[in-house]
Amino acid sequence: MNLLARRLSAAAALAIASPLAAQTAPAAPLTRAERSGYAETSRYDDVMTFLHAVTRAQRRMFLTSFGYSFEGRSLPLVVVGRVTGPGPEAVRRSGKVRVYIQADIHPGEAEGKEAALILLRRLARGAHARWLDSLVILVAPMFNPDGAERVSLTSRPLQNGPIGGSGQRANAQGLDLNRDFMKLETPEVRSQALLLERYDPQAAVDLHTTDGSAHAYMLTYAEPLHPATDPAVTDLVRGQWLPAITSAVKARDGWDLWFYGNTGGEPVDRGGGSAAPGWYTFDHRPRFSENYWGLRGRAGILAETYSYASFEDRIRVTVRFLEETLDWAWAHAGRIRAVTDSADARVIVGESLAVRARLHRGPDLPVLLGDVAEERNPYSGQRMLRRLDARRPTVLPDYTTFEAAEFERVPAAYFVPASFGVVLDRLATHGIRATRLEAPLALGVERYRIDSTWTAERPFQNHRERSVRGAWEPAFDTIPAGTVVVRSAQPLGRLAFLLLEPRSDDGLLDWNFFDEALAGARWYPVRRTFAAF
Repeated sequence: MNLLARRLSAAAALAIASPLAAQTAPAAPLTRAERSGYAETSRYDDVMTFLHAVTRAQRRMFLTSFGYSFEGRSLPLVVVGRVTGPGPEAVRRSGKVRVYIQADIHPGEAEGKEAALILLRRLARGAHARWLDSLVILVAPMFNPDGAERVSLTSRPLQNGPIGGSGQRANAQGLDLNRDFMKLETPEVRSQALLLERYDPQAAVDLHTTDGSAHAYMLTYAEPLHPATDPAVTDLVRGQWLPAITSAVKARDGWDLWFYGNTGGEPVDRGGGSAAPGWYTFDHRPRFSENYWGLRGRAGILAETYSYASFEDRIRVTVRFLEETLDWAWAHAGRIRAVTDSADARVIVGESLAVRARLHRGPDLPVLLGDVAEERNPYSGQRMLRRLDARRPTVLPDYTTFEAAEFERVPAAYFVPASFGVVLDRLATHGIRATRLEAPLALGVERYRIDSTWTAERPFQNHRERSVRGAWEPAFDTIPAGTVVVRSAQPLGRLAFLLLEPRSDDGLLDWNFFDEALAGARWYPVRRTFAAF
């Protein structure tokens, strides 16, 4: 029996035998993955047809859109809750905690999309009705539809299916959406920034798939990793929420989950290579979704299924992860609200926060390593790896958190010249509050002296990232009328700080937004002050 026939046969058996099928009885609508025996993944039209079917005639499920892709495809959003409609006003007026779930940002990692559809089908059939007592659930199952339509059998080397192909990683601009959360150069991520501002979810989940080291975890995860994140937000996710999910999934399903990591060192896009043995996470910078959400004072969660598990198993574990994530949110909605409200209210002026970070070596911990076997995609001939049911506890240094490598004090305000229209657009799209000076203002400020500046040798996401060295120096200055004032005492103060500090390794200077003004300049054009005015 060839591989596709085995998968089709297994799908038929699954409809009778598996816990997943038992809860999603074999009735329409089915996902394309289910219909194909997990050989294929859903395209855009499949997703939209499925969403129309599951939300039709539902009083607690609404299909809407939160924006557009680069090629003009509407980005679907399903709102699930006891609300009068799908709009942000109705959702926020409900007073319930809002949880946002996002899938398919990298369409080669397709199981999140399929799992999100299955979860919506279960909710449409009345499963988990108690969640709606305290939650409104926002589901964006296809965040990168343009990439999802560019299907290839070879888009994910070594990944175990879907053997009928999956989409490309980038969007139609050729940009990685999960590197765009600070610079906002893609319509998809700009659309999400508007969603965050309008709906203001207190928690958000991003669904991915990881390849790399052979380990025994069906799914790994991460909390917001930037050390400038509000500590209470980090503790909520890392110290409470994720351990509870891990215990629940292990008890019911027998699957092991753990913090995201690889054994060989830092990923390529962190400029890493070989490293001493350890369990290494990825990156602290807020260009990544859950790090960005954390700096907005929200409980960001990254979920990464294991690339070498079968496509079917990756979907199954993602569904279970989402169920336990939402069950914990339902049970602890008051705690989530209290932590995020506190993060919004906390005044960080005068605090020293990280603008650059490095991996923190934690204690040696047992990590479950695993084994894989090689097989071939029957249609492309491409090598695939298949997860084996092996668990080899191995003690490794823990490198799953970051510590500050460089600090700056948070000022009371930044002054951005009115001529920097693109900078002001980005701040506004992030939702950062700003005002304009109606008259000139004379006061004590600090200006950043530039001693040296340079750009990266290699381009990344169509940029050569910029660095500067220098120092803030006191001065007395008159700030002209029309200058834009960005105060740090606001809910998005941490985000504003990391966008505008010149030494931030993921700020607007890093992404070349000030390049023209820096050519031959002695001073960074943005001033800051610690004075009250």
